[in-house]
Amino acid sequence: MSYYSDDMIEEVRQRNDIVDVISQYVRLTKKGSNYFGLCPFHNEKSPSFSVTPAKQMYYCFGCGAGGNVFTFLMEYENFTFGEAMEALAERAGVELPRQEYSSEQRREADKRARLLKINREAATYFYALLRNERGKRALAYFQKRDLSDETIKKFGLGYSDQYSDDLYRYLRAKGYEDEILKESGLVTIDERRGGHDKFWNRAMFPIMDIHNKVIGFGGRVMGEGEPKYLNSPETKIFDKSRNLYGLNLARSTKRPQILLCEGYMDVIALHQAGFDNAAASLGTSLTEGHAALLKRCTKEVYLTYDSDGAGVRAALRAIPMLKDAGLTVKVVDLRPCKDPDEFIKTLGAGAYQERIDAAENSFLYEIRMLERQYDMQDPDGKTAFYQETAKKLCGFTEKLERENYIEAVAARYLLAVDDLRRLVNQYGARMGLAGGTASPGGAPSAKGAVRRNTDGGSGEESIRDLRQAGKRKKKEDGMKQSQKLLLTWLIEDPGLFGTVGKFITPEDFTEEMYRKAAGALFAQYEETGEVNPAKIVSMFEGGEEQREIAGLFNATIRGASTKEDRGKALKETIVRVKENSISHRSRELSPTDLAGLMKLVEDRRTLEALSRRDC
Repeated sequence: MSYYSDDMIEEVRQRNDIVDVISQYVRLTKKGSNYFGLCPFHNEKSPSFSVTPAKQMYYCFGCGAGGNVFTFLMEYENFTFGEAMEALAERAGVELPRQEYSSEQRREADKRARLLKINREAATYFYALLRNERGKRALAYFQKRDLSDETIKKFGLGYSDQYSDDLYRYLRAKGYEDEILKESGLVTIDERRGGHDKFWNRAMFPIMDIHNKVIGFGGRVMGEGEPKYLNSPETKIFDKSRNLYGLNLARSTKRPQILLCEGYMDVIALHQAGFDNAAASLGTSLTEGHAALLKRCTKEVYLTYDSDGAGVRAALRAIPMLKDAGLTVKVVDLRPCKDPDEFIKTLGAGAYQERIDAAENSFLYEIRMLERQYDMQDPDGKTAFYQETAKKLCGFTEKLERENYIEAVAARYLLAVDDLRRLVNQYGARMGLAGGTASPGGAPSAKGAVRRNTDGGSGEESIRDLRQAGKRKKKEDGMKQSQKLLLTWLIEDPGLFGTVGKFITPEDFTEEMYRKAAGALFAQYEETGEVNPAKIVSMFEGGEEQREIAGLFNATIRGASTKEDRGKALKETIVRVKENSISHRSRELSPTDLAGLMKLVEDRRTLEALSRRDC
């Protein structure tokens, strides 16, 4: 995960109190021994985001986000671990020893730094060429698009020369060798032509990450040529699915939302018109990575895509993705203009602000687009439309939210609320649930498919299969919860190791990640008599793993208000975990493993003894 030693990582973590760090981003209020605030990772009205000084961890009981101080900066600022380490070390006044690099890690870090430097050199060169005699055609293009000198400078716009090896020769003169230039994506090397530029005779748009580092380029051809727009290929520093054009500027906006566009010029035109909250995907459809990045910068996204068919399709793909990330989504109506750039030029910034103020709820937008698929003058078409709308309304599993949308849809289409509610309830009943499970904006779930499947089985059989699978899943989830609960108990009261350790070892945790966390926790206690859950989080590299580990140490302990209740609950949890461990090992054990068989017999006797005693 890093080139720093465990001791150095732990020193930096301990020198940065998690409450102090998170308070710079989230308003926290102390309640008892913990602090609470509104979660910065999902949209909520009641605080469910907790920070626990004793554990030096945060956890959101709403969305499950959690971890230590490193995890928080990685999630909130989109930092790599190394960047989070450097930021926290600087904050605490800790000097990081550069000798901690392994040779391979140093090579990778040096290469990344050189690639960033090459991109910065190229951006500077393109910008200089734009002001040169050779760049007058591109400068005229930008001026024709009504861009001011200030805007051109703000976005670092430039020009790539008409000679196809111009940048290559410039960078070679700067001392960069062919191998690293090829990896930059700016140069192609082949035996016949030698080195030649990826971009030539194009108006250039530097692409920056949210830390204002140039990671790639977009280029618009001057005159005839294909493709009209060209982007850098993906490299070690440029991932189109995890970066958005203009977000480095938009993330600092004071406006409550991010305006999501489709093109460079849309972003630039909006910023020039005073809308400093505009960003765009980089010549690709919106991805989950984009949605996660946006979630770290805002709670609301307003789609301001092109008003043509392609723009509508892009919006319909983006809406469920953004909602799944926990963002509130609205859609800006640009008609009669095609895109934000044209709208600003034709109708002005004031009119655009009016459209923002009147932005349409994304679900109602989806319903309006659905309506286009039906002949509303035909009774059958109208009925089919209402049926599909009812199915989509089943996607709101919260009764109050569903009821609000039922009323809104009924009002828009002049329907009787009771009639629409009845239709929604009918579909909800067919799905076997109160309200169904389809996600808003998505298709009904498999539970709603009460018709013959392609393999010949009936819908009712499919529902039974799903319910059986659901019961198995519930049992599995219940066991995972028991293992989480046991780890949380040990974290909150290390004195319980004396009791729990008589019956449970890390090997009794059947989930691999849980077993690794338990092993670290037991080892900590054996070595020091204390536990350090925040340090354990740093053992795991992936953000999802760190989130799950944080959840392990923050299970909710209910129904144990008295000492007797607590002892009973603890005993029941130990028994469940041990029984599951024995059952799991029994299934996996080889008949020839005599030592394993003897251990099972011993554990069963221990379990029987435990069942007859109090903890």
